[in-house]
This record gives sequence, C-alpha cells and structure tokens, in this order.
Amino acid sequence: MDWRDMPPLAALRAFEAFAEAGDVVRAGERLNVSHAAISQQLRALERHLNVGLVDRSGRALQLTEDGRRLAQALSVGFGAIYTAVQDISGAGAARPVHVSTTPSFAANWLMPRFARFRERHPGVNLMIDPSPAVVELKPGGIDVALRHGIGPWPGMEAEMLVQASIVLVGAPALVGDREFESPAEMTGFTWLEELGTSEATTFLRGRNVPPEVADRRVQMPGNLVLDAARNGQGVAVTTTLFVEGDVAAGRLRILFREPDNKSGYHIVTRPGVQRPGAREFIQWLRRQGREEREGQMTSSTPSSESRST
Repeated sequence: MDWRDMPPLAALRAFEAFAEAGDVVRAGERLNVSHAAISQQLRALERHLNVGLVDRSGRALQLTEDGRRLAQALSVGFGAIYTAVQDISGAGAARPVHVSTTPSFAANWLMPRFARFRERHPGVNLMIDPSPAVVELKPGGIDVALRHGIGPWPGMEAEMLVQASIVLVGAPALVGDREFESPAEMTGFTWLEELGTSEATTFLRGRNVPPEVADRRVQMPGNLVLDAARNGQGVAVTTTLFVEGDVAAGRLRILFREPDNKSGYHIVTRPGVQRPGAREFIQWLRRQGREEREGQMTSSTPSSESRST
C-alpha cells in the first residue's frame, strides 16, 4: 500500500463526521470546528479523489453512491481504531456491554437464560436496553443488537442466533376452531402490537389485508402482548419462539404461519474487532443458539420405537 496516495486524515475524518451527522453544522460541532471548515475538507477530499462524494443539487446535502461506499468503509475503519485504543488504554474495560433488543425478546428468551451467562462470565457487566426501536451501532454506544428479520443489514455484520418464523396467534376462546387461509380473513379481530413498532401493520398490509383491518390495533409494551392474547383480547403477530409453550398447552392457537422459515433473531454487530466483554457475550449467545438448535433437532427426530411402528 502506497500511503502517499491516501487523502489527508483530517479530510477523511471530516467526511466521516459529515456522513454520520447528516449535515456540516453538526459535523463541525462533533469535531469542534466551523461548518465552513467541514465544507472545505469535503471539497478537498473530492478534488483528491477526483469523484463527487456529495450531491449538492438539492436543498440538503446528500451522499452520492461513491460517498456512501466511502462513508461505510470509514465507519468500519474509525470504529476499529476506536475499539483498539479503548482496549489498549483500558478506558473501555469498565463500560458495560450495551445490548439492544426488543422487550419481547428480552422477556421471553434472553432473561430466562441470563443466570447462565452470569455464572459463566461473572466479570462481564451488561446493560440490556429493551427498546423496539432499530438503533444505530456506533463506537462507544451499542455493542450488540439482537434483531429479527432475514438480514443482512447494510454496513453491519449479522449471524443467525435462532430461527423464528412469524405467526399470528389467538386464544381458542376468541377464535374458536376456525381455520384461516390468510390474515385477510381475520376481520373483526383486534390486533395486538408491540408499542413503538409497526410490525403488525406492515405484516398485514404486505399481505393485502384491508386498511380498516390493519388499523384496528392496540399497542402495548412487548411483554404484555402475549398476556393480552392469552386472555382473548385480540390476535397477535409474534414469532414461533415465544409461543411454543402456549400452543402446546392449548392457551393459544397458531392461526397463520409465514410460509418461509428463513427469518429469525440475529446477532448484529459493527464490522471489526469487538471489545473483550462483547466478544464473551457473543460467544455465549452462539452457544445458547447452538444448544437450542440441537435441542430442536433432537425433539423432532422420531424415537426408535416410533420409527419401528
């Protein structure tokens, strides 16, 4: 690598700050310089690379495709530098591992297993942030996010923790034994949705459910959604991961199941090296996910007696 071809570090840092902040004023505040200085660095970087990184044709500055590529690379690079400096200096050792997840996943999957992590890693402090919002992972902020979906997420590294397809569930007392071919047939029911999300609405509208059905919903904290569904207060959009016990016990019925089985909860991190505590937490998550998958395979394998009959 010929470092003489690289742009000045100050210009790269100014561009990364602009890309993250969204405008030159906030970028200047982050670096404690004027917005004019940020603008000068952006133009100097464009001249050095001989490409347009910023689209100035509109009222607000926007990144070009080349600009987005460079911004993503710089976020990874500066994030790795930040993490390494924190590790070497010990400045980040005392900061808890910050974990973002939905209230539903925290209550139904993570917390029931939390004692196992404390037993194995008593020296690692965790900060569980149960929020339905999709947060941005930045150096010095969120270390690990546990997100449901198919993935991947742009600019992030994601690996499947546990598969969990989307299902619609309701209490037998509410829905009876009627069979449903599609969510569009479930007119007249109240839809229970986790507060702060639009998953139920998006799910229904994506399957041609009439707006008046999709909009008839009640939002509440995620840990209350299944309680309300069990009590017959409505039908809920959730995942198989949270309702297996209720379905087996007859408290809930699966009314509709996503035909694909590609979705699930993922471990999402920034690219690059993670802090030691975060690495230990991620390794523990992997073990938990692997044990759960092995348990599912064992439970789904017929016994020798059943195979012989």
